[in-house]
Amino acid sequence: MQAVMADKAGRTALFSAIAIPALLWGGAALVAQRWFGLFPCEMCMWQRWPHMAALALGLIALLVRNQPVSRLLVALAALAIAVSGAIGLFHAGVEYQWWQGFTQCTSNAGSSGDFMKDIMSAPLVRCDVAPWTLAGISLAGFNAIFSVAGAVWIAVLLMKNKAPVYAA
Repeated sequence: MQAVMADKAGRTALFSAIAIPALLWGGAALVAQRWFGLFPCEMCMWQRWPHMAALALGLIALLVRNQPVSRLLVALAALAIAVSGAIGLFHAGVEYQWWQGFTQCTSNAGSSGDFMKDIMSAPLVRCDVAPWTLAGISLAGFNAIFSVAGAVWIAVLLMKNKAPVYAA
């Protein structure tokens, strides 16, 4: 009975390692960009890279699901998802003015004295302004919440399962 539950936990961890980045990156971010015109700033793009890496790691883990390396790949996918969540937390903090960002997309136009040059060189999408919120939470905030929760979920499932993540 324990082996069946451990195997189910492994399959769920593997599925989560693929589904979480696919839904957050492909589902939420790309839909918001393409269909709702919420174009990403520089820090938004930073959050997408770890999700792409997690998705790739999860798919590779699926291909080698009966090998011991599959656990490592799923764990690395969870780590990449957590990294995206940490970047999302930092980005949300910049949006909420909790701390300063360190990218050029948080700079204000009008600092050089040449007004027209400042306008023309200003970033199109600012990192320190949330283009959309729901209940006061920005997209970066939602990414932080769902990514960190997802990474913890996968880690808990992996700790339940000591066998390869999809052993038959």
